[in-house]
Amino acid sequence: MLLSIRHETAYHYTAPLTYTIQQLRLSPRAEPHQQVRSWHVATAGRRNAFLDAFGNLGHMLTITGLHDEVRILAGGTVSVDPLDRGRLPGNDPMSPLVFTVPTRLTEPDEQIAAFAAQHMPSGARSASLLALAEAIRASVDYRKGATEVTTPASHALQLGQGVCQDHAHLFLSCCHVHGIPARYVSGYIDPGETEHAASHAWVDVWLEEVDFSGWISIDVTHACYAGDAYCRLAIGRDYDSAAPVRGVRQGGGIESLSVRVDVTPIVS
Repeated sequence: MLLSIRHETAYHYTAPLTYTIQQLRLSPRAEPHQQVRSWHVATAGRRNAFLDAFGNLGHMLTITGLHDEVRILAGGTVSVDPLDRGRLPGNDPMSPLVFTVPTRLTEPDEQIAAFAAQHMPSGARSASLLALAEAIRASVDYRKGATEVTTPASHALQLGQGVCQDHAHLFLSCCHVHGIPARYVSGYIDPGETEHAASHAWVDVWLEEVDFSGWISIDVTHACYAGDAYCRLAIGRDYDSAAPVRGVRQGGGIESLSVRVDVTPIVS
């Protein structure tokens, strides 16, 4: 599938800033099943490209001098091949054991340990992973504004509400209970007729089966395998290490944020 993507982020401030620095992970990953046809990132200030520890292409943005807004526009076209039951092709040079380490956002507590034991008793098997996603979707209702990006998985489960990153964090936390490698994925999805946002988060899980050994990609929010409607931006241990935009500023007063993401399939 060929996807046309446009992602605009705007920060507005009630007082002038003197300095802004942000890490941008807004460039799609080059992977065997995903080819970037064209892509651009436009901002004010200076951008320096970097490759992080997880192989994500990013830019360090710095803006100096007085300014009262920061606008970031990213977009282009990306070709994504279908996946067989979410199975990612190719050999990843990074050990999957890197993704067995819990983080502040994915640290399991007693409630998550019990949840994982109930809904994932057989470990990493295709059927059990989808069953876990179904259980998370049933236990944590999708509700915008119910949580923040700083909300850990344990709080989202207690609250019973959240969004895609909460679903992903809870899934990762359950995997950590069993010592199963699993990683966070940020990116875009063609939402089709659903009400979910085009900016999305899901997970990759390391699977060892008779006919396959490698990563499979699962959309926890929709309890299905990820496929050619998904564009991958970044992977990491959690939202913090794969966030599209993170940064700090000097000055600015009160901040307001507006984000618009449009994903449109191109029919050839």
